Formats: sequence, structure tokens, C-alpha cells
Amino acid sequence: MSRDPVPSDEERLSQLFDAHLDAGLHHGAQLAVYHEGDRVVDVAGGVTGPDGVETTTDRRHLLFSCTKPYAAVCLHHLRDRGAVDYDDAVVDHWPEFDRGDDRKADVTVRHVLSHQAGLPTTGFEERFDEWGDWDAAVTAMEDADLVFEPGTTAAYHSLSFGFLVGELVRRVAGTPIDEYAREHVFQPLEMDDTSIGLPDEMSCEEVATLVGFEPYDSCRDSGVGLDTGTKDAAALFNREAVQRAVVPAATGIGTARDMARFYACLANGGELDGVRLLTEDTVTAATALEVEVDRDATIGIPRRYALGFERAGTVWDKYGSLPPASTFGHGGLGSIIGWGDSEAGLAMAYVTNGVRDEYEHGARANAMADAVRTVFG
Repeated sequence: MSRDPVPSDEERLSQLFDAHLDAGLHHGAQLAVYHEGDRVVDVAGGVTGPDGVETTTDRRHLLFSCTKPYAAVCLHHLRDRGAVDYDDAVVDHWPEFDRGDDRKADVTVRHVLSHQAGLPTTGFEERFDEWGDWDAAVTAMEDADLVFEPGTTAAYHSLSFGFLVGELVRRVAGTPIDEYAREHVFQPLEMDDTSIGLPDEMSCEEVATLVGFEPYDSCRDSGVGLDTGTKDAAALFNREAVQRAVVPAATGIGTARDMARFYACLANGGELDGVRLLTEDTVTAATALEVEVDRDATIGIPRRYALGFERAGTVWDKYGSLPPASTFGHGGLGSIIGWGDSEAGLAMAYVTNGVRDEYEHGARANAMADAVRTVFG
């Protein structure tokens, strides 16, 4: 009696990627993996949206909060150059920052990078039409009062993180953060399909369409996706004006291939293929655990923050079912995850165009991370 051969681990990884598409968790996706400095997986499947064309590995996606590490690394790069230190007061570089609330004079760069600055909300979050006005964003940060004393707890700064980091980069380097990231992060690492904000020369039609889903919905079901409880976030970030806005916490545009390369560089001590992005000392400082809370004051779940990154180590993580606590990375609103693990020499990015309930997204992301660790860990 003949028996079908057992699929290899690599084949099962591919089957899992396809199974997520077949289940209707998203219309399209990309998966990229680096192992010990080499790209070992780079695949794409599905379509770019409900009525889209076939997805490719170089199709750009809106990255949501996976943008935050890209912005943070700009500050880490300036730290390597001796232009800024983590314990500098923000007002040392941005004197107007404490306007109206003297307590803001105590906010440090370290507080900003670890979500301890005390400005998780400023009111600017709801002013969507002004996101593309950098001066308006800066004024909003200057006018805002602290929600809590800096350094006393951690509360996820969903959008203010990016404007605070971005203006610090502009004040220190004299260069807007999108330009600084392009010159000092994306171009050196050959992340050719990544930017903060959609570049003028690109059409928004070149970016995959985001689709929001209610729990248990499938994109295979008629009428599902574009008119659900998560539609607001998807619809907002599908707007051309929002995609073109430089929002360093949310409007990164890029691919899984580029994101995995970014994390591979950091997991390798800040160097990849002969290109040194950061010193090993700065990578260690950037990815070390800075603060741990049982209940993040914004999102209400346990969080472990480094400086611009999340650290694994809670059951709410999306880096695998039980990932090593040394894993660092970041997620993007129910749709995307990227991480690095220096101990295993692994980096992974899983990018989709389907915005799902965080629990469903966690199951999707953890299953993929577990599979990647099974094959390459």
C-alpha cells in the first residue's frame, strides 16, 4: 500500500499561509522570513482588495503602527551620532514643547520612546483632516496637557508617539522624519518599497486596499468586509490624503520583504550584508525592556515596552504562542506583525490587508510565528 509522503516543514508553512487565505481571513498577504541573515521566505498570495489584482511580494501595504519602529530607529541613529541622548529632556531640543504645562519639562526622550511621556491622547487623533499638516500636529503636541506624570506608568501613545518622535528628529537633525528615514534607514538597507507616508510620485492605487472584518467574518462571504464595525479604520486609512500624510506612528507604506529585512538587521546587532545601521550598543539599548505594566493605561492589557518596540513575554503577544521574552517587534492594527529574535537568528514579517478583531489577528499571527519557529528556530 502506498502512502502519501509527509509534507516537509517548509511545505507545511506554505500550506498554513494558503490556509489563512482560503479561510477568508484577508484578501491578500505577504510573508517574509530571514534566518541567520539570509532571506529564506518571501511569498505573497491572494489579491490586493475585494476587486483587486493578484498580490505580489513588492505590493505596498499601509503598515499602521508597524511604522513606529521605523520612526524610533531614526532617533536611535541620531543617538549613535551623539546628537541626542535617551535621558535628554524633550525641551532641550524642542523648547516650546512644555507650553501651557510645566510638567512637560520633565518628559525625556526615553519616556517618549517607551510610551511613558504622559500624552497618550492629545485630541489631535480625531482631527483626521489635519494629519497632513505637520505644523498643526506640532502645535497640538505643544498645547496638550499631560494625562499622567511622565515616567509613572505606560500608556500606548497611538498617534502622539509618531509626532513626538518625528519632531524630535526634525529638531535634532534639521530634516523631516520621512526624509531622514529614507536617507538613513530605508536606502542603506535597500528597503526600496518602504516610506513614511505615500510618496508624491506614487498613486494610492499601488497600495493594497484595507478591509475591516467583524469577528468570524470571511472575505469569501458576499457583502462582508467593507461595511462592518472595523470599517472606520480601514476606510480612513484607505483615503489618499491620510496615506500621503506623514504620520510616523501609523502611515508607513511598505512590504513584508522590507520589514523582515529591517528586523533581521536589528536581530543581527544592527548590521546586515555589510551595512551597519546602528551600533550593537544602541541596538541593545533600543530593544531592551524599559517598562512592564500589567495593564496598559490605553489598551488595558499587559505590555512590555522597549524604546520604540514591544518586547514579548505576555500572553497577549503576537510573536508566537510562547515566544522567548527576548523577542522584540511591533504590530499594526489587527492586520500586520513584524519581529526579530537575536537568540534564534530569526526575523519575520506577516503583512495582510485584512483588519480583524485583535484576538483573531493574534491567533493568525501566532500560528504563523509558531510555524516559522518550527521550521527555522
